[in-house]
Amino acid sequence: MKTRIEHDSMGELAVPFDALWGAQTQRAIENFKISGQAMPRTFIRALALIKAAAARANAELGLLAARKAGAIEAAALTIAAGQHDDAFPVDVFQTGSGTSSNMNANEVIATLAARAGTPVHANDDVNLGQSSNDAIPGAVQVAAALATRERLLPALDGLHDAIATRAAELATNVKTGRTHLMDAMPLTLGQEFATWASQLKVAHERLNETLVRVQALPLGGTAIGTGINAHPQFAHFVCKALVELTHVPFRPADNLFVGIAAKDECVELSGQLKALACALMKIANDLRWMNSGPLAGLGEVELPALQPGSSIMPGKVNPVVPEAVAMVAAQMIGNDAAITVAGQSGNFQLNVMLPLIARNLIESIELPSNALPALATCITGLRVRTDRLQEALARNPILITALNPVIGYELGARIAKTAYASGRPIIDVAREMTTLSHAELQALLDPLALTRGGIRAGVGGGG
Repeated sequence: MKTRIEHDSMGELAVPFDALWGAQTQRAIENFKISGQAMPRTFIRALALIKAAAARANAELGLLAARKAGAIEAAALTIAAGQHDDAFPVDVFQTGSGTSSNMNANEVIATLAARAGTPVHANDDVNLGQSSNDAIPGAVQVAAALATRERLLPALDGLHDAIATRAAELATNVKTGRTHLMDAMPLTLGQEFATWASQLKVAHERLNETLVRVQALPLGGTAIGTGINAHPQFAHFVCKALVELTHVPFRPADNLFVGIAAKDECVELSGQLKALACALMKIANDLRWMNSGPLAGLGEVELPALQPGSSIMPGKVNPVVPEAVAMVAAQMIGNDAAITVAGQSGNFQLNVMLPLIARNLIESIELPSNALPALATCITGLRVRTDRLQEALARNPILITALNPVIGYELGARIAKTAYASGRPIIDVAREMTTLSHAELQALLDPLALTRGGIRAGVGGGG
């Protein structure tokens, strides 16, 4: 392979001739042949935006010549736009501060600026007012905030709206409720779907609340939080530039030490993502149960048939989208465990698992962003099997619960057990074992009325 010679503070090193990076990046490539996973594109975009914002800030503060600042910003923005993704090969499992990725960005930007006609220095110019120790945690937060705002929240809203629409459509479709997976009092499919929609609405609210803290950046803290080698107003100006570039309300952190030594806001965001994962797991599994069968299972709904379900059983169709969403949820929960450990790894003034936090947090945002539209389409297209719902309701002895205020619990239990043992409708058995008329029982045991709760008044009689 044709190479060129680059140098850094440790000496000379051969670098691929056409590579945009320099010696420090090359050392990292050779040192960290671990996973084959480069840092996420979302993270590289965020880091490039910080470099562009820093150049703009340093120019406004009079610390960097306008020509150099413009060249740095222009080069950084091409990276942010995804034009040079192959120039960022450094492995996720690298130095815990992410210094290798920071220098990767500095070197690539310097090379691009020089090729465009303005020589700049990777450290003195591109990295001016920064350290890996504030730029990398800042990039983690910027990446997480942008991905959540631009992708996850819209996807979450789309799923919520799809479920809420079906909930309204199915407001009078009554089914047997289940607790412990056993028959319970009836509810409507609308109520069941509205439960899921409410979970997603609250998840959205929690994520928005956490973003307020994620958007408070440690930029300007430089090496340990004291702001050494950065202008006192750098934090303000760089956040102002980021707002201009992203239209997201980033601001300087109240305490610059905190975002460098700890990543509590990232742990918090991961926790909210884990809570969302739990909601998604429930929705996916409820759908799988409701779709089960179609003959030997519950068979309450029929999900859209998307692909053959078996290589050996002809005609079999499986709930592939809910299964995929369940796996996404499982991965999000696993990522949270790793982020929790990484969040504890702030030794004195620096967290030393920043690349791992970046990788897992971004994946936990992007996976559901991709999966939720598919689940929304699945729910929009499902068909309700009303015959199966009505068949199960007619045989449900738990409906006797509605008679408790009239006939008492003990007689109700005897009626339920008799109905279950004989396989007869509860209304027929209750008619034989109480003095209630058929009309009174019909009123008391109306499944749709029972979904509205409360004590059924106005009916006399007794056991």
